[in-house]
Amino acid sequence: MTSRERVIRTIEHGKPDRVPIYGWVKANLADPITERFGSVAAFEDKYEFDFTHIFGGPAPYQPEALTALQQHVGGLVEPRHLLDFPLSDPNESTTYADIIAQLQHHKTERGRFAYVQTPGIFECLNRPFGIENHLMYLALYPEDLAQVYRRQAEWNRQFALNCLDLGVDMVHVSDDWGAQNGLMFSPDIWWSLIYPNHKITCDAVRKAGGYLSVHSDGNVNAVIDGIIKLGYNVVHPWQESAGMSLEAYKQKYAGDFVVMGGLDVQTTIGFGNLDHLRSEIERVMRLFADGGLLFCTTHYVQDHCSMDELEVAFDTAYELARRVGQG
Repeated sequence: MTSRERVIRTIEHGKPDRVPIYGWVKANLADPITERFGSVAAFEDKYEFDFTHIFGGPAPYQPEALTALQQHVGGLVEPRHLLDFPLSDPNESTTYADIIAQLQHHKTERGRFAYVQTPGIFECLNRPFGIENHLMYLALYPEDLAQVYRRQAEWNRQFALNCLDLGVDMVHVSDDWGAQNGLMFSPDIWWSLIYPNHKITCDAVRKAGGYLSVHSDGNVNAVIDGIIKLGYNVVHPWQESAGMSLEAYKQKYAGDFVVMGGLDVQTTIGFGNLDHLRSEIERVMRLFADGGLLFCTTHYVQDHCSMDELEVAFDTAYELARRVGQG
């Protein structure tokens, strides 16, 4: 079974020959990984990563124009300022060069399953608004936000479809909604403002035959039914350190979507407790011996993680994936 086949088998609720493996290691650890392994690519090859997270493509708003707007309004951008503010062209072909190069490296040359990060609705607009202001605007300006969100959703849909046309396997929508114990806003707000605008992209991706994943840190238990209704195939990270039990997922939702995660950066990797690290990886691997998991870090591994510990983590995952639940 190839890496890509292994991931697809898992997403489609089959039993793969082993648990697929990946990790968000590059953002904070590229330099020490390169020093020890020669390159991040060499690290990924050593552990035979089965899937990959691709970044790139156009940004919704041109950074220079957004900075100019912030300066013009004295730093406090409100939803009304974005009602007619120009979005970038999602069809500008030159902005996809990085995605094309990464697909060549990971999918064509190494046979990995490739997913691309795309904007959600809430998280991406924290850039112009600031998260604290954005949360306030949900209460103050819901009508204006609904229009801004709809414009963003239409842009997101086209970006996602363009990525699928390039050969991306899965559209990964990044949209942090969760705090440590629950949503950052009410479920009613999620259903009225977030859900319908995610649906625009989700419907288009499903119609085009692509897979869908969603990322939100924190506890999103209150809107799992909505995530299912949107048709997401994969949920990342299902954060146990935020009160989202993997055992509970197995009991309630294993038939609805699969989890990408299992290696918690908030409690498990990067803290020097190697026995705990090994035991947690083994617990998760055994829990998902029959499928349902794309093993991955719950977020970027932080820069306080030593290379020795990173090796222990992925040595353990590599060995257990090939030993637990074979067949």
